[in-house]
Amino acid sequence: MEFSLHNDFSDLTRLAKDWNTLLAESATHVPFLRYEYLSAWWETRGGGEWPESELAVVTAHQDGRLAGIAPMFSTHNPDGEPALLLLGSIEISDYLDIIARPGDLSFFMAGLLDFIARPASLDWQLLDWHNLPETSPTLPALQVEAEKCGWIFSQDRTYHVPSIPLPGDFETYLTGIDKKQRHEIRRKMRRAEESGRGVRWYIVEDGVSLEAEVQAFLEMMAEDPEKAAFLTAPMRRQMHLVCQAAFENGWLQLAFLEADGQKAAGYLNFDYLNRIWVYNSGMDRRYMDLSAGWVLLGHLLQWANENKRTEFDFMRGNEEYKYRFGGVDEFLVRARVTR
Repeated sequence: MEFSLHNDFSDLTRLAKDWNTLLAESATHVPFLRYEYLSAWWETRGGGEWPESELAVVTAHQDGRLAGIAPMFSTHNPDGEPALLLLGSIEISDYLDIIARPGDLSFFMAGLLDFIARPASLDWQLLDWHNLPETSPTLPALQVEAEKCGWIFSQDRTYHVPSIPLPGDFETYLTGIDKKQRHEIRRKMRRAEESGRGVRWYIVEDGVSLEAEVQAFLEMMAEDPEKAAFLTAPMRRQMHLVCQAAFENGWLQLAFLEADGQKAAGYLNFDYLNRIWVYNSGMDRRYMDLSAGWVLLGHLLQWANENKRTEFDFMRGNEEYKYRFGGVDEFLVRARVTR
């Protein structure tokens, strides 16, 4: 494999199509690794999370074919250590990994570690890779190759990522969860429908109104004080960029529930790989009596089943409601390699 280091995203534009093609065949295929997502993430440095950072994407070609991508950047990690992190780290990209076909992974990993060990390539002390799926084959490959180099490898669980396997039928889904919760979902959805308050829900499909719809969603998010603090100006720009990129590439699911002619709740999801990825949510507290967030979530689960999505992924966080709706735990890990 022939390895190259890229310190400017403009150098990677010509690889955008090949990047996404490789991702589709990669051991880990998630929307957070798509070229358009990571280029938007880098434009705002993760919504301002990493203002002091340098791009360090490593690509490998074999026989003229793109064979691997390690999308990284160099910075001082939260512990103050000079490190190479994966693009997308840490706060707003739920799943991360390197990009390589399963058959190429061990060869790519061996070549990658050899390449980044050269003094002329990069200056780093630590690989600090966050948000890898615990089942990713990258982890054992990284451990094997790191130990061959005499480096120290460790990994730790960091986040719960509960998801719901979907049977393809809403009633079948409901019968598979706790009886009390099943009745509660049905009761709240029925009560909202019969409230006489013009309750309806919809998925944004109009690109002309997209920016205004995203802005409305962010304002709804900001009603939560914790989320309001999160939504700095750079983070708001990041959210707009990601929504625009996801919409243009056909995998944005921005949904709202309305009551009394006003937006009562919203969900920002990705509809990708026949799976719903729940990215964020917001609610107008004036409509708490309607349980607007739960009602919209019920409609989204019904839609996902009727449209034969195979999984409803709540992504990071172990909030109780995720399990009440039937979430089954998986985990993310943080992998560290110290040389």
